[in-house]
Amino acid sequence: MKVVLQRVSSAEVTIDRRSVGAIGTGFVLLVGFKASDGEIEATWMADKIVGLRVFPDAEGKMNRSLSDVEGELLVVSQFTLYGDVRKGRRPSFIDAAPPEIAISLYGNFVALLRARAPGRVETGEFGAAMDVELVNQGPVTILLER
Repeated sequence: MKVVLQRVSSAEVTIDRRSVGAIGTGFVLLVGFKASDGEIEATWMADKIVGLRVFPDAEGKMNRSLSDVEGELLVVSQFTLYGDVRKGRRPSFIDAAPPEIAISLYGNFVALLRARAPGRVETGEFGAAMDVELVNQGPVTILLER
């Protein structure tokens, strides 16, 4: 399981110019799964994300978590995180979970986040062509893998 986490002051995902999810302060999570991922990986990742201390405290140091700032989450499925470009010029996605497996993993992961996160958890639409607009605060971008 891979997650690209971006700390944001705002973010929105649209499909055909229609907003399907929007947040204020929090994280945008671009999420990819392998077929072998399951509850263990998803639980670890959800706990890590909610507890990760990357928001600034009063002195500007990264000491505050999503819970501390009552932040929100925008979760977007992104199988291309498992794109392999070591050979040729066209990515191979053989390591990415197939859609029939990934949709269940994605739904379970979002449910775990909703049970743990202090604020709203918004999502994109699995499998859709989406536009993600965000204001990366910091900028802070972290790659998490389990």
